[in-house]
This record gives sequence, C-alpha cells and structure tokens, in this order.
Amino acid sequence: MRKRKAEHAAEYKILALDDEIGIIDSLAVVLKRNGYGFEGLTSPYDAIERIRTGHYDMLILDYMMQPINGDKVVEKIREFNSDIYILMLTGHKDMAPPLETIKALDIQGYCEKNDKFDQLILLVESAVKSIIQKKTISRFNEGLNRILNAVPKIYQLQPIDKIMKEILVEAMNLAGGKSAFVLIDNTDALVSEHKSIFYGLGDYNKTIEDFMAMLDPVLMEQIGYARTAKLTVRDDNGVILPLLNELGQTIGVIFTECQRFDESTKLLEIYAAQAASALSNAFLHSIVNLKNDELSRTYEELRKTYIDTVEALRLTVDAKDEYTRGHSDRVAYFACRVGKAFNLSEHDLETLRIGGIFHDIGKIGTSDEILKKTELLSKQEYEIIKQHPLKGAHILSAMSMFEDAVPLIKYHHEWVDGTGYPHGLKGEEIPFLGRILSVADAFDAMTSNRHYRSKLNTENAKDQLIKGAGTQFDAQVVDMFIKVIIDNFNKVMEEFPGDVGQV
Repeated sequence: MRKRKAEHAAEYKILALDDEIGIIDSLAVVLKRNGYGFEGLTSPYDAIERIRTGHYDMLILDYMMQPINGDKVVEKIREFNSDIYILMLTGHKDMAPPLETIKALDIQGYCEKNDKFDQLILLVESAVKSIIQKKTISRFNEGLNRILNAVPKIYQLQPIDKIMKEILVEAMNLAGGKSAFVLIDNTDALVSEHKSIFYGLGDYNKTIEDFMAMLDPVLMEQIGYARTAKLTVRDDNGVILPLLNELGQTIGVIFTECQRFDESTKLLEIYAAQAASALSNAFLHSIVNLKNDELSRTYEELRKTYIDTVEALRLTVDAKDEYTRGHSDRVAYFACRVGKAFNLSEHDLETLRIGGIFHDIGKIGTSDEILKKTELLSKQEYEIIKQHPLKGAHILSAMSMFEDAVPLIKYHHEWVDGTGYPHGLKGEEIPFLGRILSVADAFDAMTSNRHYRSKLNTENAKDQLIKGAGTQFDAQVVDMFIKVIIDNFNKVMEEFPGDVGQV
C-alpha cells in the first residue's frame, strides 16, 4: 500500500522556495520520504524562472523572504501561470499575508512553519487531490472538444471502411491506446440475414483469419456480454463499448486498448453513441466502398472464420472429457428429430441444431478438476458449473449470426417449475426450442457414462423423463421425445450420422 502511494505521489512535482537553506533541506527530507518529486531553491528570481521554463504541479514558498516577499513572487508567477497550486508558509500567524492578497493571487493555502510538518503534509496531500481533480476535468473537457471535432468527420458520406478507421483512430486517442477494432452489423441486412464486418488498427490490423485467431474465449465472452447487456466492459487491456442504434438495439462493439480508464471510459461511451449513429447512417445510405459481391465475400469470410473459431472451442470442450465426447452432436440430432415431429420450420430446426451443437460451449473455461470430479460437487463448484449457460450465450452473442440460438444456450437448464438456472424462468417463459433442447440434453446425459455414475438404460431414462414432466421438463415435449426417440431408439441411433455437420 505504501509503495503504491509513493509511486502515485511521484507523479507530482513540487518546487519549494525559502531563503533559509535549512528549511529547504527539511522540506526535501519530509516530501521525498513521502514519495513526492521535489526541488528546492533559495532565490525568488530563480524560482520564477524555473516555473516559467519547467513544469511543476505545486509551489511551496515562504512569505517573508529577501530580496522580495512571497506575495510578490506569486504575483509575478500568476502573470504567466494560473494553473500551479501555491501553498504559502509563514513563520507566525501575525505574519500571514492579508486575506485579500491570498484571494487576489489565487493562493490555495498557507500554514505556519513548525518542526513536525504534519499540517504541511496534510495540506500537500489535499492539494494533490485537488490537482488530480483539476487535471481530470481538464482532460475531460479536452476529450469533449476532441469528440466535437471528430463527429463531423465520421458523419461524412464516405466509404464505410474510412468511417470505421476514423472512429477507431479517435477512440484510441481518447483512450490513450495503440490498438482497436470494431465489429459492426450491416443494419440494412439485419431484417433477413445476419451480416457483420470487421475493421482493426494496430495489433488488430489483420486479415479476418488472423484476427479470429487472436480472439480467446474470455474476449469473446466479454464482447458478447457487452452486446447483450448493452454495457461497457473493462479489463486489464482495454474497453469494449456496445454500439446502440436509435432504437436501442446493439449493432456491434468497439474495442480499444485503454491506459486512462477513469476519465476515458465516460468519454468513450459518449463517443460510441455518436459512432453508432454514424455507422447506421452510413449503412442507411449504402455508402460502401466495396462492390456487392466483394462485400458479400467479406461477410462470408467473417462468418466462416468465427464459426470455425467457435467450433474449435466446442471440440475443445468435448476433448476435455472422454465421457462427454459426442454429447453435443447427439443432443443436436435428438432435438432436431423431435423438432421435425412438431412440424417446426426449417429455420427453427437449424436454430435447434446450432443450439444443440454449442449448448455446452460455456464450459470452455471450467477446470478439468470440476468437470472430471467423481465425488459430489461442492456448493462453490456447482455455482461455477451453473455459469456455463451464460458464458456460452455471451460467446455466441459476440456476433449477431447466432442470436436466434443464444436463448437456447442460455436457458437449456431452466426448469418449467421455475427452479432451474440461470434465471429461474418457468413454463412458457422458457423458449419452446429451449424446452426441447433441455429434454434432449438430459436424456443423453442420463444414457451416457459419467465420472460420478454409470449410464442408465433407455427405459430407466424414460422413467426419469416422465417423473420430471411438469417440473423439470415440458410434459408435451417429454411425450413427443419418448414417441420419436426412446420408443424407436435403435432405429434412431442407426440413422445417427455421428457428426451433425457444419453450421
């Protein structure tokens, strides 16, 4: 704690002026011991010139000096520097400068000289807090001015890649970062087809394939959370900002490295609102610098590489545990068979398949010790396991192409009686496709060997589904599942392809 405080104090530079060298030496010992950058002078004229040519955050000076008093020194300094914080020392109360002089010269404080310096240190610490606030306000005002100057440029009718570049350059300037990227949906295409485009600068100035290789599961989850929660996400490296259109819908995200979190985050949020509006405006006017076929190829490259990335994560989850290998393929297959029996549309069947394939992807960050544990999970371990539906939903939410499948992944452990997780939804609050996926997932889990138990046969699994109908499971779905899958299990498994195919 003391080390961090000293490092923080060292950022601030103090100049002390007193015509007694003994006072300067004492101040040097006390202030340096507290971590402050310190210089001391005995000549008023040297001090005036030093402040004129250098940078100091604070001046501590004596009132009674030779050849000129402290108030005259301050008067000359205020002619060219109105920002430096000034603390004046007096030998005795009756020798303090008049209050009118203190106000007129903007002297922020004064105290009597004494041997302990306790009051002086308290005043210096208070002064540093004031300096910090003043600098923060100054930087915030500068940032607002930067935004005002940047907005006309990003609203110009120009190619979309140029708009994205302008947006990222200014975002990095506000954040003090050197790398950034934007993932944005083509808002014209959202009605019928999910299409996203990517642009990056600095470390993210990459091909789509190389960019995807840089996305680890944590960053993917954070992007998805920023999109779905419509909230700014901060980590050690940077800030992820959701881009919201005029309807409050998330149309993408900006990520930028950030070195000044405290004063930058609010500025970035203000700027992100303008950036989202500018991008929506660009798509509305179809101001793209790519021909339609080239733009479609860019969309498809991004879609394919993100799918490949998510598929690799899914296979990593499967590879973690030999007992669950193939589980997601079987769940997707069972769910689609039942969906066909309910005469669902092709779109809903595809959504079921994607949901089944990726329903456990949120386990990517769960330790093997928990996944492979043979004993009963502790309460803490169970809470970690319960996070996987939300984690998986966020990973799939990073790009809009999976948005229809996200609710299935998020809610496949909800119970119809409201006692499931993560949100305790009940009955028809749980999407119908999610209720199908829940039964398919439970059945395959029961009929597969696990570390903590042997598999059940189909009849015993059937009994468990019937027992859970109306509490854990949708009774209508259980009836259809038994009819379509369990009562024809051998035939169903003979037709099982082993791999449900690419998304």
